[in-house]
Amino acid sequence: MGLGVGIFLIAVGAVLAFAVHLSSAGGVDLHTVGYILMAVGALGVLLSLIFWSSWMGPGGHRPHQYEP
Repeated sequence: MGLGVGIFLIAVGAVLAFAVHLSSAGGVDLHTVGYILMAVGALGVLLSLIFWSSWMGPGGHRPHQYEP
């Protein structure tokens, strides 16, 4: 999961948790689903930022390894 997907999940989760005013839709509590999506999105963003340097991020370069 990348940074963009994590931010998208946080946004969708926030809409479901705070902006939707239905108590349940087909037996599913949308507020709980929203909180779960926000948690998964936040975890994805956090992991993306932690491992950003190992993935080299945009514009990153690896030094050339010269063999003698």
